[in-house]
Amino acid sequence: MAEIKDPENTVIMETTKGKVVIALFPDLAPGHVARIKELSREGAYDGVVFHRVIEDFMAQTGDVQFGKQGSDSFNPGRAGMGGSQKPDLKAEFSATPHVRGTCSMARSQNPNSANSQFFICFTDAPWLNKQYSVWGQVIEGMDVIDQIKKGEPVRDPDSIVSMKVAADA
Repeated sequence: MAEIKDPENTVIMETTKGKVVIALFPDLAPGHVARIKELSREGAYDGVVFHRVIEDFMAQTGDVQFGKQGSDSFNPGRAGMGGSQKPDLKAEFSATPHVRGTCSMARSQNPNSANSQFFICFTDAPWLNKQYSVWGQVIEGMDVIDQIKKGEPVRDPDSIVSMKVAADA
C-alpha cells in the first residue's frame, strides 16, 4: 500500500475494478487540483463511467453531466460530451511529462476548455506533453486501471464507485 504523505492532496478512487490512489499536484495545476477536489467532495464523480478507454494509451472518465449512472441526465451515447455546472478552467500546462499513471485533464480544441473530465495514461504519451494540464499521478492501483474495460465507446463500461479526498476518507 502506498504511503499517503499529504491526505489533503491525495484522492482515493474506488472503481468497479478496485482501489486507485492518486497524488495531486497543487503546485503544478492549482486550479485543476481544486476542481478535482471540489467535485470529489460533492460526490460528483461517484457513479461516473469510463467512457473512452484506449489500449496502450489512456482511460478517460469524469463526465459528471452525461456519464453519471443513475442521474437524470445519464446518456451513454453522449458520455464524453459533457462537463459539470462549473465554469471551464484556464489551461495549466507544464513540462511534467505524460507517463504511465499520469492524471491529466481532457479538453476540446480550446486549451481553456477543461472542466470535469480527466484521463489516466496506461503508457507514456509524450505527444500530449505541454498540451494538457497534468494534475496528478497514480501512486497505487495502476494494475486496477489496467483492468478497466476498453472501447470507444465502452460497452457496459466500468465506473468510479466513489472518489474522495483522502483527508475526508
